[in-house]
Amino acid sequence: MKVNLVDCMSNNKKLLEQTWRWYGPDDPVSLDDVKQAGATGIVTALHHIPHGAPWPLEDILERKRIIEDAGLRWTVVESVPVHEEIKTWGPLANQYIENYRTTLGNLSKCGITTVCYNFMPVLDWTRTRLDLPMPNGARALYYDKVDLAVFDLFILCRAGAEFDHTPELLAKAEQRWEGLSEEEKIDLERTILMGIPGEENIGLEALRASIDVYKAVGKEGLKTHLFKFLDAIADVCEEGEIKMTVHPDDPPFPILGLPRIISTLEDLQELITKEPRVFNGICFCTGSLGAGPQNDLPKIFEQVGHRVYFAHLRNVKRDESGSFYEADHLDGDVNMYRVMSSIVTENQRRDQPIPFRPDHGHQMLDDLNKTTNPGYSAIGRLRGLAELRGLELGILGA
Repeated sequence: MKVNLVDCMSNNKKLLEQTWRWYGPDDPVSLDDVKQAGATGIVTALHHIPHGAPWPLEDILERKRIIEDAGLRWTVVESVPVHEEIKTWGPLANQYIENYRTTLGNLSKCGITTVCYNFMPVLDWTRTRLDLPMPNGARALYYDKVDLAVFDLFILCRAGAEFDHTPELLAKAEQRWEGLSEEEKIDLERTILMGIPGEENIGLEALRASIDVYKAVGKEGLKTHLFKFLDAIADVCEEGEIKMTVHPDDPPFPILGLPRIISTLEDLQELITKEPRVFNGICFCTGSLGAGPQNDLPKIFEQVGHRVYFAHLRNVKRDESGSFYEADHLDGDVNMYRVMSSIVTENQRRDQPIPFRPDHGHQMLDDLNKTTNPGYSAIGRLRGLAELRGLELGILGA
């Protein structure tokens, strides 16, 4: 059966909103590139504003103008970072919450009402290599459990790190460390400490200090702080019709002694049960959740899909050790057909379409010779968007 957009619309079948992450005017991928890829919505943030500072209304309006002048729409804010003072509930937590409330209010005034955020301690998504060669010559992001242990034991030199790794892993890490050149050691450190494009990387001393703080906070403390944060912004979200979407932990298991609280089905169920107000939602990231072998993604979506307001669609390939690399969007351990089928079904129940973006992508073709943001080169995501769009249309036409 031939399937096209006209058929879907004439049969009253609702399409997901196709979006693209864009890091602003300095992004090597331009808004014209985004339009050529076929996306209509932009996922972006004001990365030039320091973490925790309120976003001025005029800055939001200027970014929105740039996007709309290009014929696109600012669909999702990713992200409004949650300051570490809030996550640890330090002495300045209330000040940073007021700043966050101001930002949400200003976004709502501009008609931007879907906000993605995470509650991961200190680090955002963590990888150990940014250019793992694929058999076809493309390059992928990679999380190597041995290299993470190398960093933990011999670069970070975290107190007690040896108790968090198996004897077998300790032996492999020591052997790997002895075989690394000085340049490779520096590159590993830089990769793990890498921040979001346009923002500063964290330093080793700052990371060590934060790890000590989180020892006292613990997993249950971090959960408590998340719910206190959500309660503190609830009225602004409800008044401004803001939907908050929490991004799962990436990877979805503890690293470097830091707690994880958004990694499993049970975590997500607890999130929406303890804070049942409609503003409190989920960013369904198939790559982050998919890196956890315990996670059955179609089952997770079946249980919490009614609270999914945004989706990141990418795939991962795991090995028995717990390492994983980011695979092609339709080729990995995540059953993307079943996931997409569930999302498409849920989308038909909505008044407004669920936005999704092709998350990450291999560096390939001409992008191999360009400087690009890791995971966010143009051609790999273009391929991913095309595959995901075709998968959605095939499901709708079945």
